[in-house]
Formats: sequence, structure tokens, C-alpha cells
Amino acid sequence: MTTTPGEARPFHPADLGTLVIMPWTGKVEDGNDMPYLLACSRGDAPNGPEAASAAVAGLLNEAGLTLGEEVIDGGARPSLPVNLLVVAGQAVVTMPRLNTQCPVQPAWLAAVAERGYAYLLFTARPWPEARVGEAVTPDALREFVSDEETVRASVHLLLPARSLRQ
Repeated sequence: MTTTPGEARPFHPADLGTLVIMPWTGKVEDGNDMPYLLACSRGDAPNGPEAASAAVAGLLNEAGLTLGEEVIDGGARPSLPVNLLVVAGQAVVTMPRLNTQCPVQPAWLAAVAERGYAYLLFTARPWPEARVGEAVTPDALREFVSDEETVRASVHLLLPARSLRQ
């Protein structure tokens, strides 16, 4: 199947490139830790970083999610097509066409147990420095997630944490 310029191309998982998901915690206004998850492509899709960015944006758009600074409360939107399962020391994020997981630290598990939810930042902005299974420095992570370009190119979700016992 060929597509013409401007025509939507069918989604192929390889278009995302390497998808990285990483957890961290951080203190927020109430003085307690917030469990965060960052999901992003490394930008290493076969057609380059721009294609990876477009694929992530298309995947999120297809799920009815809009890039921008608005925080969507998944607890208030039971029909939200994105879910978080916390099981066996793993955070598992599922949505149409995507199922990804990552190991989480005890501090992250404690924060999600206390709050009952996690903050997912899923960005269409590629981050080539992110590597699957490798730690990034707190400064590099903070710089990337707080950059205005990242904030605008992301979906911001508060996802209720579910477990197999629920």
C-alpha cells in the first residue's frame, strides 16, 4: 500500500523506534513523593526521529489523547484507554496498540501505594540519551522532563494504580 503526501499512514510498532519507560519519584507541594513514569521514544525509528515523534503523537491521538500541558485525571475518566497495573515490582502501562513495562524501585512502590496513582508523562519528543535498562542521572531526567518542548509535546495523565487483587 502506498500513501500520498498528507495521507495518514497505517500504524506500525517499528515506527516508534525503541520505546523507553522509566520510573522516578519526586517531592510535590504536599511534601510527599509522587510516583512518575516517563514514556518516550529514543527517536531511532527506521525513518528517523521525526517519524518516531509522529508515530508517538499518532498513537496517543488515536487513543483520544491530546498533547499539551493539561493533566488528565484517569480516576475521573473511567473510559480512559490507558491503564496502569502494578505487579511483582513492575509498572505495566497498557493502551490500544501498546503494552509496556518497567521495573520500579521500592520508593516508587511506596509512593504509588500511598497515593493510589502515578503521573505518566508520555512524550512525542524523542530522547536519544534514554537507554533501555540503563540509569540516567537525576539532572538529565529533570532537564528533559521539565523542558518546555517536552511538556508541550506530552500527554500528562494521573493513572489509578491497579493490582491483580483489585
